[in-house]
Amino acid sequence: MGDRADPAPVPLLVACALRIERLALRSGGDRGSPREYAVLRTGMGPRAAERAVTRALAAPGMAGAAVLATGFCAGLAPGMNPGDLVVAEEARDPRGTVVCDGAPLLAEALARAVPGRTVHTGALTGSDHVVRGQERAQLRATGAIAVDMESAATLWTATWGASRPVAAVRVIVDAPEHELVRIGTVRGGISAFRVLRAVLPAFYDWHRSLLLPRR
Repeated sequence: MGDRADPAPVPLLVACALRIERLALRSGGDRGSPREYAVLRTGMGPRAAERAVTRALAAPGMAGAAVLATGFCAGLAPGMNPGDLVVAEEARDPRGTVVCDGAPLLAEALARAVPGRTVHTGALTGSDHVVRGQERAQLRATGAIAVDMESAATLWTATWGASRPVAAVRVIVDAPEHELVRIGTVRGGISAFRVLRAVLPAFYDWHRSLLLPRR
């Protein structure tokens, strides 16, 4: 009789919206990556994220997959800078709130992966359009610290009718004192690209923590 196969690892799906985000993630990871790890480019906006994540999680071997939404975001609080990191404690959209797993662990792992960068933790809110000016202040008044167009939709879709670990980590490329002209522009956010390229070890740490036996 042959040796018994090891149990299949929990897959990790890392979802982002933009080509440049996927480029950063793919150029930043190889060694030390989990055996089952994939980067999914969803396209921009909540509807695109819903469609792409639904298809990805329906694929063979993805049952129970952990899902981590990432990419760039707009910071809502004064004093935030391009290249700062946001770890979501929860992700909100009009349908409700999804609580994220292991936010403190992720924040600690990110601090190790990108030393010197500020890591913010709090609520990440979703939008179906680029947020500017007064709307930024209005969202801040709800208690959110950052906004993007895909994270909440990604995590809502991932947890609809299923129990799976989810998280969201975003890199600020647009902030109250550093507004971008266009959402696809990363001027002044080249540092954000470099940060996103460096965060994969923190994602791996989070993913490995899911596989540890619970006490």
